[in-house]
Amino acid sequence: MWCNFYTYVAYGTSERKDCSFLAHRFLSYLYKVIPIATYKDSVDPKGVIIAFTVIFLWFASLVFLLSIDLNWSSPITYIGILVQTHLYTGLFITAHDAMHGIVSSNKKLNHGIGWFAAILFSYNFYWRLFPKHHEHHRFVATDKDPDYHPSGNFFIWYFSFIKQYVSVWQILLMAITFNILKLFIPTENLIVFWMLPAILSTLQLFYFGTYLPHMGESKNKHHSKTQSKNHLWAFISCYFFGYHYEHHDAPWTPWWRLWKIKEDYQEKELSASLTVTQYSISNRSEVRSPKSDVPDI
Repeated sequence: MWCNFYTYVAYGTSERKDCSFLAHRFLSYLYKVIPIATYKDSVDPKGVIIAFTVIFLWFASLVFLLSIDLNWSSPITYIGILVQTHLYTGLFITAHDAMHGIVSSNKKLNHGIGWFAAILFSYNFYWRLFPKHHEHHRFVATDKDPDYHPSGNFFIWYFSFIKQYVSVWQILLMAITFNILKLFIPTENLIVFWMLPAILSTLQLFYFGTYLPHMGESKNKHHSKTQSKNHLWAFISCYFFGYHYEHHDAPWTPWWRLWKIKEDYQEKELSASLTVTQYSISNRSEVRSPKSDVPDI
């Protein structure tokens, strides 16, 4: 029984009946599946500081919101829901970056922070998310991509997306936690500031991080679209993950550096365009400037 419970807490599954596979599976994911990347610019110590800042802000905001008197005529209620939704998204993005090994170059610390951030987000299980996310990168926009649905229909795709990651055990643990917390915290506050933002965050992650970038056909090598350059909106909408082609092309880049990758790519495109224009003028012939194969969202 305890073996099955530990198996689920660690990996989000209790299908196996013994624990002999645990060490092998853990080491396989940790060292073989996707090795920690090497970087030109180290993420240390910024990655850890930023990760803990997101976690702290999520916790501080939640404590504050759970302690206030809920008032639907107050703007604080609606601002609180939006802020907490964004911070829930930040938890997932932190876990996501850990899956790419870009929270810390220390493997244990990197995966430990990722595991913790995932657990705080409605008991998501890091080692269950880990292989699925890397399948998404390997088989993007194909029938082997767990994040993709060929219908293109928003609602069908969203429920398919949720089904990949939400389990009965998560719902059970959330229910147990809810019933314990409501002994000390008003039920309305728990629903509005703890549960509702988590649900809204899945919509935010899906819409800006999956649906828009992978909807329709993209002929580039990553089958991904990218958001037009607007760093403020890119951060507010989904921690720069609207720059999705850039993420797939440079998955070793943490979310807080994606804006720089976006600018670097645009500078390269501009440089290439100017080079062709100069060539055209010098040869007195009409040569069309190359266009990026990355469609804007």
